[in-house]
Amino acid sequence: MSDPAVVLADLRAESEEVDALVRELTDEQWALPTPAPRWTVAHQIAHLAWTDDAALLAATDPEAFAAETEKALAAPDRFVDDGAEEGAALPPAELLARWREGRERLHQILSEAPPGTRFPWYGPAMSAVSLATARLMETWAHGQDVADALGVVRQPTARLRHVAWIGLRARDYAYLVRGLTPPAEPFRVELTAPSGESWTYGPEDAAQRITGPALDFCLLVTQRAHRADTALTAVGADAEEWLGIAQAFAGPAGQGRAAKGDA
Repeated sequence: MSDPAVVLADLRAESEEVDALVRELTDEQWALPTPAPRWTVAHQIAHLAWTDDAALLAATDPEAFAAETEKALAAPDRFVDDGAEEGAALPPAELLARWREGRERLHQILSEAPPGTRFPWYGPAMSAVSLATARLMETWAHGQDVADALGVVRQPTARLRHVAWIGLRARDYAYLVRGLTPPAEPFRVELTAPSGESWTYGPEDAAQRITGPALDFCLLVTQRAHRADTALTAVGADAEEWLGIAQAFAGPAGQGRAAKGDA
């Protein structure tokens, strides 16, 4: 996970997969509602383009990015939605071209970043690898929203390991953003990858344990699935609590998704 070239190649592949979902859509399909309240397919792609632009700003003009961060802090409930609304108002072809251009520029900048470079972000500053991983996580998650709107079932890939990793790294953040104290001890997480191999994290003798499909874990930490709709198993009260609040993304505490039986 520490090789920038590997992460950037996977980010490009993930972006291309989402691009393929939308490139042939009609205007009516761009306007289809997604599982996110009030967000259409166009809003989802607009958000990806908007966040890529924010990452570009962070990488090229930290002072200007700091000013954008102040705007986010001043309007935490509207800042993201406003960015999506602006992009979603564009003609689909223009919006798609904007996303393609922005993600390609970001790929170039991150690939050329000297080792040790850190970029400001809405949370802690991040390395090029971490920023690329965050972009991949967002691309996968919002791509899932698009796929759900279109009734498309995507095949999970090994790229999920990046989503799982950032979800694990964000464990304590999920507590802190809710005003809670994170557990002191590490958890053991054992996930079954799409290939059938095992992805394991944390000490083998940890009392708090989570096991299950990597896809379900990634859907949960990106809040694209309710805990009840996954095949994840938790051992220990802390592990169970975390699965109820996990989020892999920066910003306010997410609302998550309703269980399918409650929808």
